[in-house]
Amino acid sequence: MAASSHDFVADAPVSLSHGRGAAPAQSVISTLLPGLALSAAIAAGAFGLRQLPGLGMFSPMIVAIVAGMAFHNVVGTPARAKPGVTFSMRRLLRVAIILLGLQLTASQIVEVGARGLAVIALSLTGTFLFTVWMGRLLGVDRKLAELIAAGTSICGASAVIATNTVTRAHDEDVAYAVACVTVFGSIAMFAYPMLPALLHLDAHAFGLWSGASIHEIAQVIAAAFQDGQQAGEFGTIAKLARVMLLAPVVLSLGVLATRRARHGGHGSASAQPPLPWFVFGFIALVGVNSIITVPAEAKTVIVTATTFLLSMALAAMGLETDFAKLKAKGLRPLALGLAAFLFIAGFSLALVKLTT
Repeated sequence: MAASSHDFVADAPVSLSHGRGAAPAQSVISTLLPGLALSAAIAAGAFGLRQLPGLGMFSPMIVAIVAGMAFHNVVGTPARAKPGVTFSMRRLLRVAIILLGLQLTASQIVEVGARGLAVIALSLTGTFLFTVWMGRLLGVDRKLAELIAAGTSICGASAVIATNTVTRAHDEDVAYAVACVTVFGSIAMFAYPMLPALLHLDAHAFGLWSGASIHEIAQVIAAAFQDGQQAGEFGTIAKLARVMLLAPVVLSLGVLATRRARHGGHGSASAQPPLPWFVFGFIALVGVNSIITVPAEAKTVIVTATTFLLSMALAAMGLETDFAKLKAKGLRPLALGLAAFLFIAGFSLALVKLTT
């Protein structure tokens, strides 16, 4: 059974240092290299596996965490890979989230319009609060409920792992939350294209509904473009506007987590959850991308690199996840994921109908 990733974070300074001074760069690299190489290999494999029939609909991040979990539970994660795996889950994840800012611009918010933004913001807020509340009713651990809430209301797996930087749940909770948003996001991806005529939604309304409620960006694109070019383009823009709300949500959760730690009497400041400063890097790059036009070739490279880093982070998460621990959590979190999915689908649809 693997230890929690937080244990490795705590142990990392000890294992990477010699005496009083910091470890030489060569020693640090040699310590991290096995885990980084393993995470990168699984991420690369995930990109390759998506070329197989039926897997192209899933993002590399989803394939990577499944592959990482399979490797850990069948082969076993080598002990010498643990520092690099932890580095991938923590440091590389933050870099990737910062780089996500280069995929968004302020002008995309303007394109959505005030009504569209209201639908997106209300859907996100309502879903997050509903999921946390329903989690309490179902007896689901608060941290896991917050991860499912973030993944459902914002942007799937990326939101889950970003939220966990302040929620600090166990790796199995993260894996469970990712599984929930993947399953129900995939259901939405297949079900939504069959509904525009039945629900009397034009291309604009269907795109807005898809972007405001489906979990992953790739799933939104796959569903919205089934109703035509206009629906696909607007659904993608609406989804990207929703992703921009990741920053204020994670910052808010960081502040709440810090207050809980203080009121809980944990004592030292080191026990308090950190403020996710990397989110400010994300916001800064959104600003840069809004002012400076990044060449298309460079943007393609950045998008691919960002997705690869996120896939490495999720591969590392899989390498720390035990199936036995997932099974022990039972079906209540899955029921919570279903309830959250049904809520965001129904609530956002009602808002779209009222505003269009």
